[in-house]
Amino acid sequence: MTTPAAVIMDAAAYAQAVEDAVTASAAYYAGGTSALDDDAYDRLVRGIAAWEAGHPDQVLPDSPTGKVAGGAVEGDVPHTVAMLSLDNVFSAEEFTAWTASLARRIGHDVERFSVEPKLDGLAVAARYAGGRLRQVITRGDGTAGEDVSHAIGTIEGLPETLAQPVTVEVRGEVLMTTAQFEHANEVRTAHGGQPFANPRGAAAGTLRARERAYTLPMTFFGYGLLPLLDTEPALAARLGELAHSDLMDQAAVYGVNTTATTAVPGTTADSVEQVLARVQEIAALRAELPFGIDGIVVKADLAADQQAAGSGSRAPRWAIAYKLPAVEKITRLLGVEWNVGRTGIIAPRAVLEPVEIDGATITYATLHNPADITRRDLRLGDHVMVHRAGDVIPRIEAPVAHLRTGDEQPVAFPETCPRCGSAIDTSEQRWRCENGRNCHLVAALSYAAGRDQLDIEGLGHTRVVQLVDAGLVTDLADLFTLTREQLIGLERMGATSTDNLLTAIAAAKSQPLSRVLCALGVRGTGRSMSRRIARHFATMDNIRAADAEAMRQVEGIGTEKAPSIVAELAELAPLIDKLAAAGVTMTEPGATPPSSTDSVTGDHDERSEGASGPLDGMTVVVTGAMTGPLEKLSRNQMNELIERAGGRSSSSVSKKTTLVVAGEAAGSKLAKAEDLGVRLATPDEFAALVADHLT
Repeated sequence: MTTPAAVIMDAAAYAQAVEDAVTASAAYYAGGTSALDDDAYDRLVRGIAAWEAGHPDQVLPDSPTGKVAGGAVEGDVPHTVAMLSLDNVFSAEEFTAWTASLARRIGHDVERFSVEPKLDGLAVAARYAGGRLRQVITRGDGTAGEDVSHAIGTIEGLPETLAQPVTVEVRGEVLMTTAQFEHANEVRTAHGGQPFANPRGAAAGTLRARERAYTLPMTFFGYGLLPLLDTEPALAARLGELAHSDLMDQAAVYGVNTTATTAVPGTTADSVEQVLARVQEIAALRAELPFGIDGIVVKADLAADQQAAGSGSRAPRWAIAYKLPAVEKITRLLGVEWNVGRTGIIAPRAVLEPVEIDGATITYATLHNPADITRRDLRLGDHVMVHRAGDVIPRIEAPVAHLRTGDEQPVAFPETCPRCGSAIDTSEQRWRCENGRNCHLVAALSYAAGRDQLDIEGLGHTRVVQLVDAGLVTDLADLFTLTREQLIGLERMGATSTDNLLTAIAAAKSQPLSRVLCALGVRGTGRSMSRRIARHFATMDNIRAADAEAMRQVEGIGTEKAPSIVAELAELAPLIDKLAAAGVTMTEPGATPPSSTDSVTGDHDERSEGASGPLDGMTVVVTGAMTGPLEKLSRNQMNELIERAGGRSSSSVSKKTTLVVAGEAAGSKLAKAEDLGVRLATPDEFAALVADHLT
């Protein structure tokens, strides 16, 4: 969808728009503190351009339409070749029109395009002499930039020494990954500073910081390679003739980080249709990336086409940025709600002034815990940067502190449980009602009875409320001691529905240990982790006997999670004993327990991963809708099937993936598997492969 332009009605509004754009650009490129988010800035600039198109004699000299992005930032180091911005398109129609214009300019259709993610960072030029990094310069106004060489050594992916002793300039983006951004805000707030609003602002501010008491890591991705004045003539000539894709391969040979190492590597395309298909692939993967992108850069790949097209004063004519919908917007924090989960966790949720992000109206966002609110220094009434990508739950990055008016108020933390009024355990970052699961017993029981846990048909939320209100159930184990006489006396419980529910409860007793463990809702575990724990230890007795070191041997359980799982299992001991006494299964079919020595010492026994099967040693990802023998299986049941057959289920495709089962309407995971050359199987092919394990 094309980003709409801001409507400018007269010359006064135009002058104000130019002033607002210049101010926002200066703040954005200096330290990421702009009062406008990307979408608002794009709409403003498009409105300015539309006004200027109708009033060419009234164009102001400060207009952003004639300047390189970042031109408000001063710099005194001249660029050897102008470091220009990119023009933008916002739709397939606009992109197609651009390619037609480019073809007219060079006299023929573009033979080959390069297609790369548009990284949301700060453009820099890194100059190497004899293979040694000597200087790093920002883009500045395109003709000269600021020397930020003091940051050398803090930028991952920008080697201080190249693999070959060449004299070249590498251009690229400095950014912060999601993990680096979280670390940056932890360090910054620990030193008394305001948290950064978003990763781009964090990178921009950090790159220019010279006298901080701490350093913060950043990441570099190269997108250009060119000779310097003293580059060896033969090498300079060669670089001038290489296609862009070949230049990126050469940069990687030198040891420079490029997008080739990511899930969205730069590729080439031979047609507009192929480019647009790749745009959709990258857009689909956007939410899974560990760094921000705000579009896709498309270039004429061949050097001859680039030379024929030439450049304007602010942008090359042979490249364009295909902008994606904004995933970050600025809005106001109106309030904080405190909700109690099924395990008693008291979770804060931000109430926002409604804002549209990526096609969805956002009114709530994630707040992790009280410590997170304190660390980010969030206040009611704050303007906040809200991030949402794809189906990712919206989250607040940080307050936009420079927009504060002084009327903002502190967030009030609850002193007692907002659900039952009991005391709150604040000993950990995630606060918990001291009543634990009993605080929200209905939620805990409804979860336990769900399809992917004990699968008790007929025990929905309404029925659970009825049982709890009647005093018939005070914990999960009480379900298995219910009698016909107790149930048939309840409202809307006739003989048939009573017998059906008792039959379903009786069947739930034979569910495997992995489902029982999942039904208990141990914090830090879920469906897949419960299966791993059950298959590793094979019996509930072994699980309960495991110490933190033994628990840590289960894949995915680290040093922080292991002790909390062990502690919570000890807390659940009375309930587990009641379940066992009621006849609930406490073993995992097909799993071989580790030796008694292993259980104590934590030594890993490969036998504990389960019996051998056709998927032994394989990591399998399922995507799309299943058909044939697999049609009625839920995704959780598919994962269970994979593990019964000796494999490991995963939700994401990577180089470690062995097999992708691709059903109907498979999307980005299938595209990624094809890019990585991962083996593919249809649902029918997979069903035949694991036929002996289908139940």
